[in-house]
Amino acid sequence: MRFCSMTDIPNYESFAKIEPLDKGMSSDKKYRIETRSGEFQLLRVSDIAEYDSKRAEFELLKRVAELGVPASRPVDFGTCNGGKSVYQLLTWIDGEELDTALPAMSETEQYAAGLKAGAFLRKIHSIPAPDDLADWAERYFAVVDERLDAYRAEGVPFEGFELMLAYLDGNRGLLKSRPQCRNHGDYHEGNLIISADKSISVIDWHNVDFDGYGDPWYELGRCFSNIQYYAIGEIHGYFDGDPPDEFWRLFAYYSAVSAITSIVWAKYDAPEYFDERLQNNFDVLRWFDNFNRIVPPWYLQYSHIHIQYIDGIPVKLKAPFDLEFIHRYGKVFKVLEQRSGNLCLGVEKDGKRYFVKFAGAPTAYSNDSEELVALLRASAKIYQDLAHPSLIHLVNAEEIGGGFATVFDWTDAECAGRDYPVSRAKFMALPLETRVNVFEDIMGFHAHAAQRGYVAIDFYDASIMYDFERGKTVICDIDLYQKAPYTGYLGKWGSASFVSPEEVTQGAVMDEITTVHTMGQTAFALFSGSDRTPEKWPLDMRLYAVVKRAISDNRNERQQSIRQLITEWMDAVR
Repeated sequence: MRFCSMTDIPNYESFAKIEPLDKGMSSDKKYRIETRSGEFQLLRVSDIAEYDSKRAEFELLKRVAELGVPASRPVDFGTCNGGKSVYQLLTWIDGEELDTALPAMSETEQYAAGLKAGAFLRKIHSIPAPDDLADWAERYFAVVDERLDAYRAEGVPFEGFELMLAYLDGNRGLLKSRPQCRNHGDYHEGNLIISADKSISVIDWHNVDFDGYGDPWYELGRCFSNIQYYAIGEIHGYFDGDPPDEFWRLFAYYSAVSAITSIVWAKYDAPEYFDERLQNNFDVLRWFDNFNRIVPPWYLQYSHIHIQYIDGIPVKLKAPFDLEFIHRYGKVFKVLEQRSGNLCLGVEKDGKRYFVKFAGAPTAYSNDSEELVALLRASAKIYQDLAHPSLIHLVNAEEIGGGFATVFDWTDAECAGRDYPVSRAKFMALPLETRVNVFEDIMGFHAHAAQRGYVAIDFYDASIMYDFERGKTVICDIDLYQKAPYTGYLGKWGSASFVSPEEVTQGAVMDEITTVHTMGQTAFALFSGSDRTPEKWPLDMRLYAVVKRAISDNRNERQQSIRQLITEWMDAVR
């Protein structure tokens, strides 16, 4: 559709810039409009045959605005292109589609986004359906039976498809006499926009399926998110807590229908999505154990989550907890997702930023608060003893808030650990020479730690940070370091790709030779993604021989000190 077809839109002369948009799968032509006054708007242009449905969508946006659901506000509606097209002019929502933003968000942020999305959907569903609608089962199967027949005739068989079809055939009665309401029409993460301030808005309303009205739980059956914290949040947000058992039976039904009927659509209309849709079928079968259970395990495993906010930022806990004492250190600007069981926060006070680690709150990973408090209390002396230019600087440590807190100077360095995929990818893209410098900084710190009598326990890639602006290595999270020789069992701690045999052996001695093993594993993590094969090693093979020796299961074959490891490494560099 050419721009000239828009010239009969009222106030067309106010359009300073018209930018075509190719996102989304609808047949609408979409444009980002910049007006001469500097405002941005969304223009959607459709075939005139869709006039009635587009008019209904436009009127729906007015109703949605009254309900307080954040969405594009209606500006103008009418015909254009000489009466051949219908247009909607809406306010522009700036931000990123939620489906692309979710993978980079913390689990807490994902869950909080789901809570908002679910609450918005519940408000949308408060709009009643017309009184004269036929029963939902009748309306639903008039459409879906045709799609299921298409799968039986032209679909691609997959393992378990007979079980899925049998469940659908045997449970049709679940849909009889279901309540009906106004639906969004295509409610999923791709039709939600998250802005820089973390607010969420709803876009792309549709009347295609069932004329925009149906069972309210039907739209939750589209919850195919691979981001399970988000999916749980959406369910909790919708029901304001756990849903009734009846929901899960229908969720299984709608999930199965959506999965299996999408196969024929992908086969003919979107082959690039075929593998993804096929995986959805396997996911549904796995979620419901071939329909021998009704509640998927991912919900049971992560459903007991409490979200509370501090300074507008979500914190994931198991139960409510008074966090007001945190303001002693400043205003919270960031919550860091940690599996240690500690609560980790970025705070700002009097223009200076700090990192606060607190033990004693019922975080999602805190099974024994007393143990966590004892460990964090003991860690304060470790940071004091091992003060070093490459180690984060401990400012304060104290009993507070019914637990214990350690306070460090804030660093803008980014973590190289696998739990932080965006930062890790950025780190792994650094030149090899820079990563070599980082590794040598890490060995230098651990030579200092060995000299002070400490063995590295639970050091792994998440303990490594890099300040890209200053080109500086920063080491953090050395809370479990112990005075050597150390005899104990800490096998439950640590990354499997970093720990030495003695760290997971009851009663084994851990000492500087253990730290040598950790440094060898660190080298493989920094240079070859933890692949220990010579084919993946990107540096000189003499350096490979040095670190390969360091990770020997036989302690006697390793370098016997960090200084020896450094000497052999530097000799190989030369």
